[in-house]
Amino acid sequence: MHKAIEIAQVFLRLSHPECGDIISNLKLQRLLYYAQGFHLAIYGTPLFEDLVEAWNYGPVVPSVYQIYRGHGTGALPVDNSTEVHCSISEDQLAIIEEVYDVYGQYSGLKLMHLTQHEEPWKSTPTGRGNVIDTAKMEQFFRTRL
Repeated sequence: MHKAIEIAQVFLRLSHPECGDIISNLKLQRLLYYAQGFHLAIYGTPLFEDLVEAWNYGPVVPSVYQIYRGHGTGALPVDNSTEVHCSISEDQLAIIEEVYDVYGQYSGLKLMHLTQHEEPWKSTPTGRGNVIDTAKMEQFFRTRL
């Protein structure tokens, strides 16, 4: 199983900031949530080991949020100097790419609104430390396949 930061780096490398295709921390958090949810729905196991919490503005992976919080609402840097974790399988990469193709076109605010209307976030009390149950995510995302 991966660390969420490894998956975040894959998402950042899929973006094209030179064309205006940027990822903010807000957007990245939602992309991680969707990747985790669809991986749970398809394989019954998490894509990454980090927990997803139900913060006031939607799902957040705190460990990744802390790394990028200094960027505020701006574009996150794409670091091509480090290697992407080589143990990401082709199937996992396919899920990440599909999530990016479908949800990456939306702004962070749009993704925030989408996730706030979805059952896993809605049924979890909001606030730091309130973990969204992976069983809820798996069940919800199975209905989205």
